[in-house]
Amino acid sequence: MLPSALRRWLRRPKRSDPRLLSQFFFADERVTRVVAEINGLDAELDPQQYLVLLNQLHLSQAQLLAILERIMEECIPTQRHSRDYLVKFPEELLVDNLGNHMLFAAECLLAGTFLEVEDADGAQLRPQARNLLCSLELVRTVLREQSLSQPGSYPEPIRAVLIQFDRLFAEFELSYVSSLVAVKSPEEIYRQQEIIVLFCETVERALRLGYLTQEMIDGYEPLLMFTIPRLAIISGLLIYPEGPLSLEQSPEQMSRVFSPFYNLLKKIRDLLRVLSEEELCLLERSLCTAESEDPCSMASHPAWGAAVSRADPPAPWGLLEVPHATPPPPTCMAWLGPPGTVDNLGTDGHPQPPGSSPGLDASPGACCSELRSRYSSTKDMLHTLFVCISGVADQLQTNFASDLRSILKTVFKIITSQVEPLEEPGASQEEDGDLRVADAPRVADCPLCSSPVEAAGLRSAGTRRLPEWVPDSTCSQCSACRLPFTLLRRRHHCRSCGKIFCARCSPHTAALPHYGQPKPVRVCTHCYAAHLSPAPRHARSH
Repeated sequence: MLPSALRRWLRRPKRSDPRLLSQFFFADERVTRVVAEINGLDAELDPQQYLVLLNQLHLSQAQLLAILERIMEECIPTQRHSRDYLVKFPEELLVDNLGNHMLFAAECLLAGTFLEVEDADGAQLRPQARNLLCSLELVRTVLREQSLSQPGSYPEPIRAVLIQFDRLFAEFELSYVSSLVAVKSPEEIYRQQEIIVLFCETVERALRLGYLTQEMIDGYEPLLMFTIPRLAIISGLLIYPEGPLSLEQSPEQMSRVFSPFYNLLKKIRDLLRVLSEEELCLLERSLCTAESEDPCSMASHPAWGAAVSRADPPAPWGLLEVPHATPPPPTCMAWLGPPGTVDNLGTDGHPQPPGSSPGLDASPGACCSELRSRYSSTKDMLHTLFVCISGVADQLQTNFASDLRSILKTVFKIITSQVEPLEEPGASQEEDGDLRVADAPRVADCPLCSSPVEAAGLRSAGTRRLPEWVPDSTCSQCSACRLPFTLLRRRHHCRSCGKIFCARCSPHTAALPHYGQPKPVRVCTHCYAAHLSPAPRHARSH
């Protein structure tokens, strides 16, 4: 009878076996080999080799966890532990190798290695770390044995082991991260969702009023990172005063993103209420321009330099588009002084006790006149608002960068144009598809439109010469929409014509067998519609 070690060697899966359990076997074998080399090495004698082995261990463990994740998705897709808690984590922690960091932290806790956790937290986390690592060893053992016997199936004992490991991993991940950083509460998550709605409503209003264009949004213009929060402050204070920026609630009830600016937001709101429709429109347009511009630099307005009227100020709401807005309170609650004076000031220029405000018993018209009389001109008043609103929005970028990035990412997912999927042509539509391709309009600078013979090769058999790619250095804008390339709007080559496009103008993939590309590759919208027959289009994906 053959020894067990020999039998195991004979039943080893092949490296070319695409099944997940076979891939797991070799990934686990690689981890075991690197660990054995580290244990047999004296780190003091050869520290360089020790660092090399540590890096290899990190990479091999990451590969092992990635395969294990795919196995759980295939084996227990509906029984996995909920990962809804990830929305509470700061965005900078949501990296691809977070799982590998969790296992490393568990090993350090179990070994007593110093970590940046409190002693009380470490005492609570250590049993969880022990259970997690023991469960991982059990998973490795049963999956390794299964890969040597039947690598194509997952019996019930394996499913139970995977479910237990998934639960322990999720519990340790939440506990460990919560001990290191402040995670969001459910109330704070809800408040930030309200801010997302406010930002989306702000963008819709800006599109209607012509402040922004859909092309700017679809192109992810970097300037929008500043413009949208600035306009949202105005919308939250004037247009939707009962929303997440409602100042009728206490600072503790607001989102932590805006609560530090509570007093300043009250001053901004009170001064916004005295603006006329024309003044508000000019202020919003100035907030949409470059960061260094403000109303003071826009001297074309006929009112620039003119003194602000001391009596009968323009109606602050007038023709404004204010859906479902409540009228402002009949009194002014605070005063926003000239540039640089953002503290509570009395009518005589001296500090005022908290809670008191000038003109509390005055009529609305007198209160508005009082606020406007503090400024020598319209330019001075709008400059103050520009500086304060921009200051709050820019502080969000600095102090709450992670929260604002997450909010804007969700907003862009909602407001960007969705590429409508084209209908899949059936086999009976092959002939009609060829007619549509033949009748497609030609583009002057398209090499395939200017070369009918080459274009015909896209619909005929046989391998042809690859198209000549346009060098990146010679193309500074998308060949279709003509928008300039930026850090966010990247270059993409169409594998069919070789030209450079942005991601929005090259969303399709298709097989190009005539170029020796049997697998789907990126193609531009023009080539997809004009130069591809229905057959390769079946390989497309958005």
